[in-house]
Amino acid sequence: MLQTPIELSDALNQRRRGALLIDVRTPLEFAETTIPGAINVPIFSNEERALVGTTFKQQGRMVARRLGVELVSPKIPELIEWVDGARQGHQGPVIVFCWRGGMRSLAISSFLNLAGIPARQLAGGHKGFRRMVVDFFEQQEWPPVYVLRGLTGVGKTRALHALSDRGLPVVDLEGLANHRGSAFGALGLEPQPSQKMFEALLWDRLDCLRDEKILITEGESLHIGRLTVPKRFHQAMQVQTSLWLTASLETRTQVILEEYPALDQLREQFKKPLASLKERLGKEKLKELEELLSQGQWQQLVHELMVYYYDPLYLHTLPEKRLEIALEPFEQGLEEILSTLNRLTL
Repeated sequence: MLQTPIELSDALNQRRRGALLIDVRTPLEFAETTIPGAINVPIFSNEERALVGTTFKQQGRMVARRLGVELVSPKIPELIEWVDGARQGHQGPVIVFCWRGGMRSLAISSFLNLAGIPARQLAGGHKGFRRMVVDFFEQQEWPPVYVLRGLTGVGKTRALHALSDRGLPVVDLEGLANHRGSAFGALGLEPQPSQKMFEALLWDRLDCLRDEKILITEGESLHIGRLTVPKRFHQAMQVQTSLWLTASLETRTQVILEEYPALDQLREQFKKPLASLKERLGKEKLKELEELLSQGQWQQLVHELMVYYYDPLYLHTLPEKRLEIALEPFEQGLEEILSTLNRLTL
């Protein structure tokens, strides 16, 4: 018997308990954004969906539906077998969605049920999920957000990861955005997700931490690379007393060198963001830095960038409400962060 569609709130509860979510949209749609944790089992290829859409416009709904059936029918046994394998280790029914909760997810959920695999179609599809994410960032209230701040290279991300390893409620915005949050922040990394996917990933992380009494993140501008932090969450990051981390210039230089491995392989990629600093640094200083780059003098190059670009640029971000913590030696600084957070949240 065909089961009724599952509402989004129930589907997300099932997801938290380990249900498998199947996104049957095209690989192109899936690549742009999806529900975090979902796997892609496309009912149409990118080209097939375009063909069905063109047929619908030119010849009408019924002809387009019949074309869709012709395209999908040979794939059904393989799709069922693939989903059956993927659901091992997951709890509850398979939850299937497309863009609006229409024919694509209805077809696959129907065939799965006929094959003996409990499946529910997600009412409203991904469109409903996206609407929920938008509403979440427009209306949600979060617990106090404590922010690690400091000059470039001080080790904010390193400290954040160490706190996460200790089980603290960390929100790694740069990790979700796949960008280090600076002029050179994309070097050596895979492309950033779309804005919609970034927001979905951030929603997912905040949903995982929904029962926590505080959140911890590191200081970011409103923009991380080409992505934008949702404004109300960014505003929440400005409220609490900041933890201003400090370290020597030598230590900060070394941290940066460790965060950008295989620098010689990234030399060509450095040229464009370095050239973009001309207006701030001036023609002569830029020429000096470009010469250091051409010679592979990475330590001196990073040192000069700190002194002439990063430190003057970011010293103005020194917050009035702050507690300063020396992050060297690192483990001692980390213990001081933990102690300070305990005091602030008593």
